[in-house]
Amino acid sequence: MKAVVFHGPKKVAVEERPVPKLQDPKDIIVKVQATALCGSELHVFRGHQPSPTDFIMGHEFVGTVVQAGSEVKSVSPGDKVVTPFTVSCMECFYCTHGSSARCSKCLLFGSAALDGGQAEYVRIPYADGTVLKAPAEINDRALVLMADIFPTGYFGAKNAFGMLQPQQEASEATVVVIGCGPVGLCAIVSALEYRPRHLFAVDSVPSRLELARQLGAEPLNFAEGKEKMTQRVKDVTEGRGADAVIEVVGLSPALRTAFDLLRPFGVISSIGVHNAEIPWSGNEAYGKNLRIQMGRCPVRSIFPEALPVLAKNQEKFSFMFDKIMRLTEAVEGYDLFDQMKVQKVVFQP
Repeated sequence: MKAVVFHGPKKVAVEERPVPKLQDPKDIIVKVQATALCGSELHVFRGHQPSPTDFIMGHEFVGTVVQAGSEVKSVSPGDKVVTPFTVSCMECFYCTHGSSARCSKCLLFGSAALDGGQAEYVRIPYADGTVLKAPAEINDRALVLMADIFPTGYFGAKNAFGMLQPQQEASEATVVVIGCGPVGLCAIVSALEYRPRHLFAVDSVPSRLELARQLGAEPLNFAEGKEKMTQRVKDVTEGRGADAVIEVVGLSPALRTAFDLLRPFGVISSIGVHNAEIPWSGNEAYGKNLRIQMGRCPVRSIFPEALPVLAKNQEKFSFMFDKIMRLTEAVEGYDLFDQMKVQKVVFQP
């Protein structure tokens, strides 16, 4: 089969690889119908996140079951499924407490630990706890968003609003989303479900800021200067700063900007993949009474909550599917996405 293989920073190749086989009675084999390129994969592609090589990329994919192990009960050959980007058993402490991202059996698709879905076929361990049948309320194109980026954006918004102080209604809140790539735009749509008083979107790419505006956020271009951006947030909050900031970028300067825009006792909900040091001191955090939630979205756990929000808003995301490419064009697709020339890339094997 054809597969996209990682060979080091800025080096991917489409190669012939063996079709995966069942290795355990809990496994399934899925024929991939669509597989998307995620912004978090750019951390590996760009070399920001040190990684081994020679594995198949891809953790956002949908497809059809072609083989099922003898212990698999939830799906059968012929079923169309969507796969969250990490393996989960749905039996351990973390899975049974809404934290499937840290399942005791957790493996990340598209890593040295487990080949991913940017291929014609993919093996899925612990299928009963990992995959879900394609829900009828989501169209075929939008379904791939439920593998990662929409639940992740939803998770960022849920944490931001859920951690507001009890005395504050969501409708009174001023919230900032930093990063208007695909996940950031999903966070914007999710945040708007809470009807905040003000919702700002921060980026430097004009096309992304325009999409944020169309979705309902007020755009702030940080290329025009941090002072201007900070002043606008203070203008609508009587000088306090934002009640919550959703940080999506995964880079230290973005996290620092989130901290600087925040009021005392404010919330940072960070869903970006970070590899650098935290850009503030303990004394600074103490002085602001910082409250923060960071980390990976538990897609399998949060799927039932996020699904109706995407179903309601799925037509707003048509721009995500402007660049559909053959899997054999993956090298070009990575370059386009790396250079931010497209919002999203979806490959079809």
